[in-house]
Amino acid sequence: MTMPITVTHYTPEEYLTIDRRAEIRSEYFDGRIVSMGGGSFAHSLIAINIGSSLREHLAPTMCIVVNSDMRVRVNADTYAYPDISVVCDEPNFSDDYRDVLLNPTVIVEVLSPSTEVYDRGEKFKRYRRIPSLQHYVLVAQDSAWVEVYSRQGDMWVYSDAEGLDASVYLAAIDCTMALSEVYAKVTFSELP
Repeated sequence: MTMPITVTHYTPEEYLTIDRRAEIRSEYFDGRIVSMGGGSFAHSLIAINIGSSLREHLAPTMCIVVNSDMRVRVNADTYAYPDISVVCDEPNFSDDYRDVLLNPTVIVEVLSPSTEVYDRGEKFKRYRRIPSLQHYVLVAQDSAWVEVYSRQGDMWVYSDAEGLDASVYLAAIDCTMALSEVYAKVTFSELP
Protein backbone atom coordinates (compact mmCIF):
# COMPACT_ATOMS: atom_id res chain seq x y z
CA MET A 1 0.00 0.00 0.00
CA THR A 2 1.38 3.38 -0.97
CA MET A 3 0.88 6.42 1.15
CA PRO A 4 -0.70 9.45 -0.54
CA ILE A 5 1.56 12.42 -1.03
CA THR A 6 0.32 15.49 0.78
CA VAL A 7 0.81 18.76 -1.05
CA THR A 8 0.53 21.92 1.00
CA HIS A 9 -1.15 24.84 -0.71
CA TYR A 10 -0.28 28.39 0.26
CA THR A 11 -2.00 31.68 -0.41
CA PRO A 12 -0.04 34.33 -2.30
CA GLU A 13 0.28 36.28 0.95
CA GLU A 14 1.71 33.25 2.76
CA TYR A 15 4.16 32.68 -0.10
CA LEU A 16 5.38 36.29 -0.02
CA THR A 17 5.84 36.17 3.76
CA ILE A 18 7.83 32.93 3.52
CA ASP A 19 9.89 33.98 0.50
CA ARG A 20 10.79 37.39 1.90
CA ARG A 21 12.23 35.72 5.02
CA ALA A 22 13.93 32.80 3.26
CA GLU A 23 17.60 32.50 2.46
CA ILE A 24 16.82 30.58 -0.73
CA ARG A 25 14.38 32.07 -3.24
CA SER A 26 11.28 30.20 -4.33
CA GLU A 27 8.73 30.69 -7.06
CA TYR A 28 4.97 30.32 -6.60
CA PHE A 29 2.66 28.41 -8.93
CA ASP A 30 -0.98 27.57 -8.20
CA GLY A 31 -0.57 27.49 -4.43
CA ARG A 32 2.74 25.60 -4.49
CA ILE A 33 6.10 26.98 -3.42
CA VAL A 34 8.92 25.69 -5.62
CA SER A 35 12.53 26.18 -4.51
CA MET A 36 14.91 27.50 -7.11
CA GLY A 37 18.12 25.60 -7.71
CA GLY A 38 21.47 27.20 -8.27
CA GLY A 39 22.68 27.95 -11.77
CA SER A 40 25.84 26.91 -13.55
CA PHE A 41 28.83 29.13 -14.24
CA ALA A 42 27.71 29.49 -17.87
CA HIS A 43 24.16 30.36 -16.81
CA SER A 44 25.43 33.10 -14.52
CA LEU A 45 27.88 34.48 -17.08
CA ILE A 46 25.25 34.57 -19.85
CA ALA A 47 22.72 36.33 -17.61
CA ILE A 48 25.31 38.95 -16.57
CA ASN A 49 26.34 39.46 -20.21
CA ILE A 50 22.73 40.04 -21.26
CA GLY A 51 21.97 42.34 -18.33
CA SER A 52 25.11 44.39 -18.92
CA SER A 53 24.49 44.68 -22.65
CA LEU A 54 20.86 45.71 -22.17
CA ARG A 55 21.76 48.18 -19.42
CA GLU A 56 24.38 49.84 -21.61
CA HIS A 57 22.04 50.05 -24.59
CA LEU A 58 19.09 51.32 -22.53
CA ALA A 59 21.04 53.81 -20.37
CA PRO A 60 19.81 56.88 -22.32
CA THR A 61 16.18 55.69 -22.11
CA MET A 62 13.63 55.40 -19.31
CA CYS A 63 13.95 51.58 -19.38
CA ILE A 64 15.39 49.79 -16.35
CA VAL A 65 17.13 46.39 -16.37
CA VAL A 66 16.87 44.17 -13.29
CA ASN A 67 18.35 40.78 -12.50
CA SER A 68 16.95 37.58 -11.03
CA ASP A 69 16.57 39.16 -7.59
CA MET A 70 13.40 40.89 -8.82
CA ARG A 71 10.24 38.84 -8.48
CA VAL A 72 7.57 39.23 -11.21
CA ARG A 73 3.89 38.59 -10.58
CA VAL A 74 1.93 37.20 -13.49
CA ASN A 75 -1.33 36.96 -11.54
CA ALA A 76 -2.41 35.82 -8.09
CA ASP A 77 -1.38 32.25 -8.96
CA THR A 78 2.11 32.89 -10.32
CA TYR A 79 5.22 34.64 -8.99
CA ALA A 80 8.54 34.00 -10.72
CA TYR A 81 12.15 35.20 -10.76
CA PRO A 82 13.16 35.73 -14.41
CA ASP A 83 16.90 35.82 -15.08
CA ILE A 84 16.57 39.34 -16.55
CA SER A 85 13.61 41.71 -16.74
CA VAL A 86 13.31 45.07 -18.47
CA VAL A 87 10.65 47.59 -17.52
CA CYS A 88 10.16 50.64 -19.72
CA ASP A 89 7.28 52.42 -18.03
CA GLU A 90 7.25 53.61 -14.45
CA PRO A 91 7.80 50.36 -12.50
CA ASN A 92 4.59 49.13 -10.88
CA PHE A 93 4.94 47.05 -7.74
CA SER A 94 2.38 44.92 -5.94
CA ASP A 95 2.96 46.56 -2.54
CA ASP A 96 5.23 48.85 -0.53
CA TYR A 97 8.01 46.26 -0.39
CA ARG A 98 8.78 47.09 -4.05
CA ASP A 99 10.03 43.55 -4.65
CA VAL A 100 7.25 42.28 -6.94
CA LEU A 101 7.28 43.85 -10.41
CA LEU A 102 3.96 43.93 -12.26
CA ASN A 103 4.82 45.47 -15.64
CA PRO A 104 7.92 44.02 -17.35
CA THR A 105 8.37 44.80 -21.04
CA VAL A 106 10.97 42.08 -21.67
CA ILE A 107 11.65 38.85 -19.79
CA VAL A 108 14.78 36.77 -20.42
CA GLU A 109 15.23 33.19 -19.24
CA VAL A 110 18.55 31.38 -19.62
CA LEU A 111 17.60 27.75 -20.21
CA SER A 112 18.80 25.00 -17.88
CA PRO A 113 18.33 21.27 -18.35
CA SER A 114 16.07 21.15 -15.27
CA THR A 115 13.87 24.11 -16.29
CA GLU A 116 13.87 24.17 -20.11
CA VAL A 117 10.60 22.30 -20.62
CA TYR A 118 8.83 24.48 -18.07
CA ASP A 119 10.36 27.73 -19.40
CA ARG A 120 9.24 26.90 -22.94
CA GLY A 121 5.80 25.61 -21.98
CA GLU A 122 3.80 26.41 -18.88
CA LYS A 123 5.94 29.34 -17.76
CA PHE A 124 5.65 31.07 -21.14
CA LYS A 125 1.92 30.35 -21.17
CA ARG A 126 1.69 32.19 -17.85
CA TYR A 127 4.01 35.06 -18.83
CA ARG A 128 1.82 35.78 -21.88
CA ARG A 129 -0.88 36.95 -19.44
CA ILE A 130 1.22 39.99 -18.47
CA PRO A 131 -0.30 42.86 -20.52
CA SER A 132 2.95 44.89 -20.60
CA LEU A 133 5.15 42.00 -21.80
CA GLN A 134 6.34 42.49 -25.39
CA HIS A 135 9.26 40.04 -25.69
CA TYR A 136 10.02 36.68 -24.09
CA VAL A 137 13.63 35.69 -24.75
CA LEU A 138 14.96 32.15 -24.28
CA VAL A 139 18.73 31.74 -24.25
CA ALA A 140 20.49 28.38 -24.62
CA GLN A 141 23.58 27.83 -22.54
CA ASP A 142 24.96 24.80 -24.40
CA SER A 143 25.23 26.54 -27.80
CA ALA A 144 24.95 30.05 -29.25
CA TRP A 145 21.17 30.11 -29.80
CA VAL A 146 18.64 32.74 -28.75
CA GLU A 147 14.89 32.49 -29.34
CA VAL A 148 12.51 35.45 -29.15
CA TYR A 149 8.73 35.48 -28.85
CA SER A 150 7.39 38.96 -29.69
CA ARG A 151 3.86 40.17 -29.08
CA GLN A 152 2.12 41.46 -32.19
CA GLY A 153 -1.43 42.33 -31.24
CA ASP A 154 -3.03 39.15 -29.90
CA MET A 155 -0.35 36.90 -31.41
CA TRP A 156 3.15 35.90 -30.39
CA VAL A 157 5.63 35.72 -33.27
CA TYR A 158 8.70 33.47 -33.04
CA SER A 159 12.18 34.29 -34.30
CA ASP A 160 15.59 32.92 -33.46
CA ALA A 161 19.27 33.41 -34.14
CA GLU A 162 22.08 30.90 -34.02
CA GLY A 163 25.84 31.35 -34.07
CA LEU A 164 28.16 33.96 -32.64
CA ASP A 165 27.85 36.15 -35.74
CA ALA A 166 24.06 36.39 -35.37
CA SER A 167 21.88 38.86 -33.48
CA VAL A 168 18.27 39.29 -32.38
CA TYR A 169 16.23 42.46 -32.45
CA LEU A 170 13.85 43.48 -29.65
CA ALA A 171 11.61 46.09 -31.28
CA ALA A 172 9.81 47.19 -28.10
CA ILE A 173 13.08 48.47 -26.68
CA ASP A 174 14.76 49.16 -30.05
CA CYS A 175 17.69 46.93 -29.14
CA THR A 176 19.80 44.54 -31.18
CA MET A 177 21.45 41.85 -29.04
CA ALA A 178 24.57 40.40 -30.62
CA LEU A 179 25.07 36.77 -29.71
CA SER A 180 28.81 37.45 -29.51
CA GLU A 181 28.02 39.71 -26.51
CA VAL A 182 25.48 37.30 -25.01
CA TYR A 183 28.06 34.50 -25.07
CA ALA A 184 31.21 36.53 -24.34
CA LYS A 185 33.74 34.35 -22.45
CA VAL A 186 31.43 31.32 -22.45
CA THR A 187 33.26 28.09 -23.30
CA PHE A 188 30.73 25.59 -24.60
CA SER A 189 33.09 22.61 -24.26
CA GLU A 190 33.09 23.12 -20.46
CA LEU A 191 29.33 22.71 -20.16
CA PRO A 192 27.97 19.48 -18.69
